[in-house]
Amino acid sequence: MDYNQLADLLFPNIDKTPDFWEKKYPPRNLPDGAEIMRFSPSPTGFLHIGSLYTCMIGRLLLSKSGGVFYLRIEDTDEKREVENSAETIISGLRKFGIQFDEGRLSINQDTGNYGPYLQSERKEIYQTFAKDLVRKGLAYPCFCSADELDKMREIQEAKKEPLGYYGKYAVCRNLSFDEIKSKIEAGQSFVLRFRCPYNDGDMMKTFDLVRGERIIPANIVDVVIIKSNGMPPYNLAHAVDDHLMRTTIVTRGEEWLPSLSEHLELFEALGFVAPKYAHFSSIQKLDENTNERRKLSKRKDPEADVEYFVRAGYPVASITEYLVNLANSNFEPWRLNHPTLPISEFDFSFNKLNTSGALFDIVKLNDVSKNVISRMSASEVYTLALNWAEKYDLDFADVLKENKNYYTAILNIDREIPKPRKDIVKMDEIRDIYDYMFDKEYIKGFGYNPDMIAFSENFKNDSIKSILNKYPSLYNANDDQTVWFEKIKDLASEIGFAREVKEYKKDPTAYLGHCGDVSTIIRIALTGRTMTPNLYNICKLLGQDKISQRMSELAKRF
Repeated sequence: MDYNQLADLLFPNIDKTPDFWEKKYPPRNLPDGAEIMRFSPSPTGFLHIGSLYTCMIGRLLLSKSGGVFYLRIEDTDEKREVENSAETIISGLRKFGIQFDEGRLSINQDTGNYGPYLQSERKEIYQTFAKDLVRKGLAYPCFCSADELDKMREIQEAKKEPLGYYGKYAVCRNLSFDEIKSKIEAGQSFVLRFRCPYNDGDMMKTFDLVRGERIIPANIVDVVIIKSNGMPPYNLAHAVDDHLMRTTIVTRGEEWLPSLSEHLELFEALGFVAPKYAHFSSIQKLDENTNERRKLSKRKDPEADVEYFVRAGYPVASITEYLVNLANSNFEPWRLNHPTLPISEFDFSFNKLNTSGALFDIVKLNDVSKNVISRMSASEVYTLALNWAEKYDLDFADVLKENKNYYTAILNIDREIPKPRKDIVKMDEIRDIYDYMFDKEYIKGFGYNPDMIAFSENFKNDSIKSILNKYPSLYNANDDQTVWFEKIKDLASEIGFAREVKEYKKDPTAYLGHCGDVSTIIRIALTGRTMTPNLYNICKLLGQDKISQRMSELAKRF
C-alpha cells in the first residue's frame, strides 16, 4: 500500500509536518539538571484531593532542580467533561498556593511559549503526528461499529482470551487502499488505530522514579489514537504534548501503571524519547462497611473534593503539611526536629515516596492542623479567620471586623510561647471556641443560669456563691499573674479551701477543696467551660466590669 496516499486521504487538510512543530517548540534552554514537569488535570469535575496531592508533591520535588512547572488542561474527552470544571480546578489550585511557571493560568489565558496549553486547541498538532504515523505504516483507519466491537469482546471473554483489538480480531488492519477509500466515500466514520508491533507474551523493561526498575507486559492492542471526531484520546495527546513541551518527568497516579506499556510504545513509534515516569500511590480510606482500604471516591466521599476542606476552613498550610506527611515517610520526624522551618527546606526525594497507598485519616489531619495553627501568630490566624468568614459566615465576619484588636488579643492567649495551645483545627471552629468572650454569646449560651453552667457537684452552692461574690472585689487588672494567683490562694483559705494543692492531698477531709478548685469555679463562672486558655489572660481581656457583671448575676441565682 502507498502509505503517503493513505495519509493524504485520511488527513487532507493537514499540510504541516512534524518538523514544523519541532521547530516551533524547540528544546528549552535550561541549566543542566533542570527538570520540566507538568500538572495536567482533565476537567471532569471538582479538584480531587488526590490530584492536589500529585500536583503539590510534584511542585515540591521540582523546586530543587530549578526547572519549569506548567499547567496543561487535558480536555479531549468531551463526553466526560463537566461544565466550568476547568475554572474550578484552576481556582482550586490557586487557593492552595500552587504556583506554575507557565501554562493555562486562567480559563482564557496562557502564559508561556509552548502553548496552547488547552488540548482542545491543539487538534492540528495531534493530527500532524497521527498523519505521520500513517505515512510510516504505523497507524490505520478502523471502521468497526460499537456493536461489532461488543460482539468481539463477548467472543474473547468466552474463550478467555486477552481483550482488545489485536491480531485476528483487528479486522480493519489489512484493508486495502481501495476498500478504505470506498468506505470513506460512502460516509462511514472511522477511528485511527496504532499498528502495535508487539505480541502476547512480550515484555518491556522500564524504570519508575518511585518504584524502581520494572518488567511489564507489552501492550498488544491496536489502540485508538484518533477518535471519530478527529481528537486524540489521552495516549497520543499526552505523548505529543509531553514531547513538544519538552517534559522530562511525568508524575501521575498509580492507576496509569496498566497503560504504561501502551504509552511507551507510542513514544517509540513517534520517535520521541519518553519522559521519566513517577507513579504516585493513590490516597485511600478505610471503607466503613468492609473496613478495607479503597481509593477515595468522587461519588462516595465528600473529602475527595478539596472544596470540602476549604469550606471547613482548614488553612492551606495544614493541608500542605498533611499531604507532604502522606507522601514522604521521613517527613514527620523531620518536622519534629525542625518545627519552624518551611516545607521547602525538607529534602524531598522520589525514592522516599509512599508506594503502598497513603491512607487518608481525618484524625491525623486534625492533629497536623492543630500544630500548624499553633505555630502561627495571632494576626495570621485572625486574617485566615476573617478571609474564611467573609465567604462562609458573614455574621462572624462582622464580629471579627468590629472587634479586630480584641479578637486578635483573644487569639493570642497561650500563643507565641514555647508550648503554644493547640485548640484550633480549622476556621469554622473559632467562633464557638471563644464565644464566651462576648456578652451576647455568653448570655445566649448560659443566661446567667447556674443550671446551665457545669459547676461540679463536689462543691456546695454556698462555696460557689461565696467565690462569685468575693472574686470581683479582689481582682485587680494591674496585678501580674503571680500576684493574681496569690489572691486566689488567699480566697481559698478564707472560704475553707486549701491554699496549696499539696496541703489538700495530705488531708482531703480537712478542706472543701483547694486553690485549683477555686480557679476552676472562677473559670466556669466566667466562661461556662471547664477547659479554656490561660484564665489570667481571659480575665485581663474581659475586664473588671464584665467579671463583676457575670459573677454578680450568677450569684443572685444561687
